[in-house]
Amino acid sequence: MRLVAVDGPSGAGKSTVAAGLAALLRRMCSVAVVPTDHFATWDDPVSWWPRLVDGVLLPLRNGLPGRYHPMDWSAGPPTIGDTVIDVPIPDVLLVEGVSAGRASVRPWLTGLVWVDLPDPAKRLARSVARDGAHHRAEFEAWQRFETGWFAVDRTRPAATATATS
Repeated sequence: MRLVAVDGPSGAGKSTVAAGLAALLRRMCSVAVVPTDHFATWDDPVSWWPRLVDGVLLPLRNGLPGRYHPMDWSAGPPTIGDTVIDVPIPDVLLVEGVSAGRASVRPWLTGLVWVDLPDPAKRLARSVARDGAHHRAEFEAWQRFETGWFAVDRTRPAATATATS
């Protein structure tokens, strides 16, 4: 199995790039997409990573299907939901979202795509348009967090490909 991360700041277009890449790859092989949005919350932007490793990445690396419970955002503060998502063994697994290409997973990666939209105001506007004005304060805090995260994690310099939207 090949593992590709699609990473970059919120509102940059990661989901769109990952969907396009998945569609292209599906012409040649089996592809699964796991979004980090299924794990992260406003209060827990990156420390949820062991759930992804234990539920998806390690099983797939060992030739077994993955499985996880995505976050449920329907009743206020997000909680781990009752829904189960099974991840069959694909030829390519795309992990898409903020911190998908973090340093701890880079030895496992076949590729790391950095998606960027350089203007933070445009990214914020996209995020708010997508998820609602009631989340503006959370997105502003998220942008501050991810700026520091990417600087420390050095995600962008580690990318093997880039896309700008």
